[in-house]
Amino acid sequence: MVIFYVLYGFLLFFLLLNVLYICVFAVAGRIGNADDLTTTTVDTHRKIGVLIPAYKEDAVIVDSVLANLRQDYPANRFDLIVIADSLQPDTLAQLGTLPVRVFEVSFPVSTVGKAIRTALDQIQTTDYDIIAVADADNLLAVDFLSRVNEAFAQGWQAIQGHRVAKNTNTSVAVLDAISEEINNSIFRKGSRALGLSSPVIGSGMAFDTALMKQAMTTSVTMGGYDKELEMNIVLNGQSIAYLEKAYVYDEKVAQRAVFENQRTRWIAAQLQFLVHNYKTGCNELLKGRFEVVLGLFRAVIVPRVLLLGVLILLSVAGLFAADNWLWMLPAAMLLTLCVSLLISIPAYLRQKLTVRELLLLPKLMISFGRAILNMQKAFRSFMHTPHTATVGHQPASVPVSARDKTSL
Repeated sequence: MVIFYVLYGFLLFFLLLNVLYICVFAVAGRIGNADDLTTTTVDTHRKIGVLIPAYKEDAVIVDSVLANLRQDYPANRFDLIVIADSLQPDTLAQLGTLPVRVFEVSFPVSTVGKAIRTALDQIQTTDYDIIAVADADNLLAVDFLSRVNEAFAQGWQAIQGHRVAKNTNTSVAVLDAISEEINNSIFRKGSRALGLSSPVIGSGMAFDTALMKQAMTTSVTMGGYDKELEMNIVLNGQSIAYLEKAYVYDEKVAQRAVFENQRTRWIAAQLQFLVHNYKTGCNELLKGRFEVVLGLFRAVIVPRVLLLGVLILLSVAGLFAADNWLWMLPAAMLLTLCVSLLISIPAYLRQKLTVRELLLLPKLMISFGRAILNMQKAFRSFMHTPHTATVGHQPASVPVSARDKTSL
């Protein structure tokens, strides 16, 4: 019985750390500010190269390129650079008719990190002042590059834009969109409100060219190159801004099977990142630099859907125990977590949350559990997330009011 209480106590302590982290950053994200500028006047239009890794993305890459060429930024001051991995000849021919650069790459085992490193090797530091990254399905808001340029004019050398859903066509997509916005509020806006760097998320981000080339040289993990990129930039002494009004519209997964596949890749990437970098975290902790340590802690935070499930199970199971604290503590943590998540969801997405989405949560909890059990697959091969949505110029899932103030 003593062993049970000790193990249960350790479990509750770990879960408490998770809940407290989410709660503190959720409150900070709710009341704090991002790094968007109050002025839009700039004297210089920096040359920007937008890297677009495209692995078997024949279904979306041409449409997304056509849409992303419509920036309000001077056409001679930015290039879209498609990193073509396993694209069909017809797709390559269509891209060849467009005013974009195409780098063809091929690897025994493809990853986004490899594609980006290969492209950076072909780019000279003098070619571009800024390197941005977008996924093949991403639609950059027409003022995205202008907002990035304004941030760099203010002295920033690394920024993360605001990635939001461009589709909420299924219950899975709605929940995925909500998850994205919770991440934006807690991890990005919340971090900046507390004076920490914004975590990056693999797309909708931009960096000083020399800084990015240097930070990518030591990337070694199968997935999650963005986490290593973020850590190397912070270790270099640079802070990462979060631009809440620099929108990037991203296709959300619409089916449970794709959701599970994607989360398997993400969980494996987090574990691999943690294994490769925990020594660095320990060294930084001894130096009193906690930002890198917090970045590593994010890699061990229990996925929120699983955290909700575990706390619900512990609360219910505790009701049958003799000691009241066995259910009261997890119940208190569950309430705190629910409130933290609720205040992090923007109003336009709360309106889409119905009983149907809530009933789907237990199934997604099971999918997360399977993702953990199957993550060995992600260590052996690149688990690609297919994209099929047609790119539109103004995604209907994000109303104008949300673009003005997403924390409503």
